[in-house]
Amino acid sequence: MAPAILIVGATGNTGRALTTTLPSLLKSSKTLQNHRIIALTRSLSSPAAQQLTKIPGVEVIEYNWNDITTAWLREHSVVRAFIASPVEPAQFAHESGFHVAARNAGVKYIVRISTVEANVRPDCEAYYPRAHWALEAMLGTKEFEGVQWTSLQPNAFISYILPPAVEYVKKYRETGGKYDGPLRLMISKNVPVGLIDPDDVGVFAAHLLATDDPTPHHGAKYVLNGPEDNTGAQIVDLIEKEIGVPVENVSFEDVSAVGEFFEPSMRGRSLALSVEHAMEPAWEGKSMANTTSKEVLEIAPPKGTLPDLWKRMLQE
Repeated sequence: MAPAILIVGATGNTGRALTTTLPSLLKSSKTLQNHRIIALTRSLSSPAAQQLTKIPGVEVIEYNWNDITTAWLREHSVVRAFIASPVEPAQFAHESGFHVAARNAGVKYIVRISTVEANVRPDCEAYYPRAHWALEAMLGTKEFEGVQWTSLQPNAFISYILPPAVEYVKKYRETGGKYDGPLRLMISKNVPVGLIDPDDVGVFAAHLLATDDPTPHHGAKYVLNGPEDNTGAQIVDLIEKEIGVPVENVSFEDVSAVGEFFEPSMRGRSLALSVEHAMEPAWEGKSMANTTSKEVLEIAPPKGTLPDLWKRMLQE
């Protein structure tokens, strides 16, 4: 069986662009032309998975990535892998288990999705960046010397920031102009932040996985931002141009929506609510576009802008 490149999270935020980009890159590779591409999905019948089945050279498999073992990786001849593990309290346990299985199966190179660079530290108040810090620390130990890896640290995704604005426009139209908010935006009114299109992260990951020799990227932690800085005021301006009237009721640096996802009686709710702290570096001006790693700009510079995704999301 030909060696394979495994994509965990192929139908996710960054995985879709990676899966669509990788096949063409492999064709021009000196050493990877014969490698198969395995795209993992939780539901083969989902629209996103069905789209991936149409890509020549991509084998879409329905499988729970948490159940991946050393034997499974060997059975499918996996030699390289991409993983974008979901944000959840058990993230470290699940993803670290994947890396242990990959090491034992002889996987040679792994590209993983981390989070905002300013948050990846052991004292971050939001829980999931601590998991990413621990995973990167684990991969950097001597026990994992046989596995080359790269960690991608993208800024906040535009696709996570814009939904309240898109919803505002849709409700305004549905009510015949009678809707007046409130508009709750997670970013600051005037502090710039380099929001990024998740597709650009996937494209960069594809270039790494398709490189003949990943050694220069081993142990690297690459920061990815969009090509330009954005502000909450800019988003408000986009809305006003769309509806033709001022938006009066706006709340910036608003993370109140986080609490709406968790029941008051939920076990571990305080841990989940710590996500509210994740945007603080952006509010402090620590996540601007100029922090993008030079390697990202040299290999596959991000192109997607806030206005680009705004138009796309309004049409969905």
